[in-house]
Amino acid sequence: MKQGVFEIVSNIQLTDSVWQMVLAGDTSAITAPGQFVNIKLDGLYLRRPISVCDLEGNTLTIVYKTVGKGTEQLATMQAGERLDLLTGLGNGYDLTLSGEKPVLLGGGVGVPPMYLLAKELMKQGKKVSVILGFNTKSEIFYENEFKKLGCDVTVTTVDGSAGVKGFVTDVLKDMDYTYFYTCGPEPMLKAVYKASATSGQMSFEKRMGCGFGACMGCSCKTITGYKRICKEGPVMKKEEILWED
Repeated sequence: MKQGVFEIVSNIQLTDSVWQMVLAGDTSAITAPGQFVNIKLDGLYLRRPISVCDLEGNTLTIVYKTVGKGTEQLATMQAGERLDLLTGLGNGYDLTLSGEKPVLLGGGVGVPPMYLLAKELMKQGKKVSVILGFNTKSEIFYENEFKKLGCDVTVTTVDGSAGVKGFVTDVLKDMDYTYFYTCGPEPMLKAVYKASATSGQMSFEKRMGCGFGACMGCSCKTITGYKRICKEGPVMKKEEILWED
């Protein structure tokens, strides 16, 4: 973990509620796709945890949805302004387990961390398939960005307004793949858990207090006891997860 001041390079709106921000600073603590940063905002006590979407030299990209005071404040910020970040948080995805044909499943704001993961897997020469799940056509983002990487991309929408009507699991059940990686809301993760034919890794979204394991506020139960989403997670292997009804 490293604390540093980052300068905003750009902050653009992708959909009605989703924004993309590029930040420049010391990115050396970020070592794996799936890690996150914790952002300090004026007037707010708790930092806001947001997954790293992309990493290029000394710049990192985050994609966030405006859902409360913190993200609404982020959306008003402009190039040249500065933010205090904790970087290199969380454990990230293990790429060594992917096999030759990994499939990546992102749901809503679980899509961004899939981008850096796909980028790194493509560099390794893997045949990467990506399934992006949204509620409706107007919510879709990053479809073209994944295609530009060379991934095989399928979009699903719950209402059928674009792509395949239904959920990411409706596409997954007919696919041939060696391993899966996913991030999204918990009901989606649970559905992927049940539908998947291989082992895989899941990134969990949780409300966090400190973001680095001190407060124990984001703990979840696993086969080896309680683990902190911010420290031992957010990425966990399929086999260690215990679902609570």
